[in-house]
Amino acid sequence: MEQKTLKYPIGIQNFQKLREEGFLYVDKTAFVYQLAQQGGYYFLGRPRRFGKSLLLSTIEAYFEGKKELFEGLAIEKLEKEWQKYPVLHLDLNASQYRKEEDLLQMLNVALVEWEKTYGREAQETTPSTRFAGIIRRAYKKTGKKVVILVDEYDKPLVMNIDDEKQQDTFRDILKAFYGVMKSSDQYIRMGFLTGVTKFSKISVFSDLNNIEDISTDKRYATICGMTEEEIHNNLDSSIAALAESCGIDKDKCYAELRRRYDGYRFHQDSVGIYNPFSLLLTISKQEFGDYWFETGTPTQLITIITKAGFCISNLDQAEITSQQMRQSGPIENNPLPVLFQSGYLTIKDYDREFDLYTLGFPNEEVENSFMEFLMPLYSNIPASTSPFSIQQFVKEIRNGQPEAFMKRLAAIMADTDYRIVGDSELYFQNFCYVFFRLLGIYTEVERATNDGRMDMVIRTKDYIYIIEFKLNQTAASALRQIDEKGYAAPFAADSRILYKIGINFNLDKRTIDDWIIEKK
Repeated sequence: MEQKTLKYPIGIQNFQKLREEGFLYVDKTAFVYQLAQQGGYYFLGRPRRFGKSLLLSTIEAYFEGKKELFEGLAIEKLEKEWQKYPVLHLDLNASQYRKEEDLLQMLNVALVEWEKTYGREAQETTPSTRFAGIIRRAYKKTGKKVVILVDEYDKPLVMNIDDEKQQDTFRDILKAFYGVMKSSDQYIRMGFLTGVTKFSKISVFSDLNNIEDISTDKRYATICGMTEEEIHNNLDSSIAALAESCGIDKDKCYAELRRRYDGYRFHQDSVGIYNPFSLLLTISKQEFGDYWFETGTPTQLITIITKAGFCISNLDQAEITSQQMRQSGPIENNPLPVLFQSGYLTIKDYDREFDLYTLGFPNEEVENSFMEFLMPLYSNIPASTSPFSIQQFVKEIRNGQPEAFMKRLAAIMADTDYRIVGDSELYFQNFCYVFFRLLGIYTEVERATNDGRMDMVIRTKDYIYIIEFKLNQTAASALRQIDEKGYAAPFAADSRILYKIGINFNLDKRTIDDWIIEKK
C-alpha cells in the first residue's frame, strides 16, 4: 500500500469507524478470539493512549456479531460461528471527576441508555441495583449471556490519586457498582475492564476473585501498542517517506523511532512495544516530537513523588519486587508501582532468583519530557522557559565559559519554594540529577557517584569539565578531591581543554555559596 493512501487512526477509538472508513489497523483480533473463547473476567492495565479503548471497541464489534468488519483479519479464519450477544459498554473517560456528582452523572448516562433497550423496575433506585436489573433483563430478553466492557474503570481514582478522602468517596460508589458483576455472574458471558492501575480495594478485585489480571501476562504483552515487526509489516513505506522528509536514510529513521518511542515491556521476556500514539503522529506530521507526554503531564504523580520524599535518581535503576509492582496505587514512600503502571517506567531487567525487577525510563521521549517537567519544581525556572534555559547552559559549556555557567547555576537554585522541595539534601540531590540529566541531552554527561557528592564529567567537542560537589564544606576541598582521587588522569592524553570545578552547596542557605574553577 502506498504511503499517501494510508489513513492513520490517530485518536480513532471506534473499531467500526476505523474499518468502514479505511483507517490503518494493526491486527490484534487473534487476541480477541483467544480471550472470547476462554470467557471469564479480565483486567488489562496499560498507559494512556496505548489503544485500550480501540481494543474494547473491537471486542464489542466481535460480540455484536459484526462479521463484515473483520474481513481479512486473523479472526475471520478462526471464528466459524458468529453470534450476537448483548453488550454493555461503559466508558469512564469523559470526565475529570472533581466531585461525587461527576461520577454519578457518568454512570446515570450509561444506565439510562441501557434502560432504553432493557427497561427498568421501580425498586431500582441506585446505580448498582439498576445495573443488576439491566444485566438480568438483557439475558432474559435475548437468551444470551451479557458481555460487560468497562473502559478506564479507574479514571475517577486516578484523577484523585493524591487525594485519599476523595478517593474513598469514589471507591465506595465503584465498589457497589462493580460488585454487581459477582452477584450477576450467572448472566455474564465475559467481563473485560481496562485502566491504568489495579486498585485492589474495589470489590471487583477483592470480591470477584476469579478475575484474571493480564497486564503483565506474557501471552498478552503485545495486545496493545506496536512491535517493530508490526511496524515493518504495516508502515514500512510510511517510514521511508518520513526518512526522506527528515533527510536521513530509512535505517537511521527506524533507529530514531526506536530510541524515542520503543522500549515498553509489560513482561520481562516480551519484545519491546512502541507507543502507538507518538509513532503515528510522527509519521503523520513527518516530524519527531514528544506527542504522548504533551497529551497529559503527570502532575498528580509528581505530587506523590514529592510527598514521599523520593530521590529522583532512584528512577534510573529502580528495583522492585513483583508483588510491589502490582500494588494498587502508590506504596507509602514508594511511587514506583504507579509510575510503572502509568507508563513512565518500564521493565528493564528481571532477577528470577530474587523475583526482583529493575525499572527504568522506556525511551527518550518519556525520560527527557519527565525531566523537563520536573525542572521547574527544583529551580526558579518557569516551566515555559525550562528548555530555553537549559540551552543557555549548553551554549556556555560548549563555548568554554565555566564562570558564566556557574553563575547561572547558582542563580536558578536561589529563591526556590522549599515548602515544595522539602529536605535540603534531598532537594540538592534531586536538582543535580534532573539538571545534569537534561544537560546530557545535548552533551555527554557521566555521573560517577550518587551519594550527595555527585561527581560529574561533561564532555563536548572542545572541552572536558570535571565537577565535584560538596555539602556544607568548601569549594577548595572539592577541588582537592579531584586532584587527590586522580579524576583528571583518564584525560591526560586528550587534546581538549580541561576544566576542574569544585562546588560547595550550603544546606542551611539551600544554595551554592562557593565555587573554584581551574583550567588545566
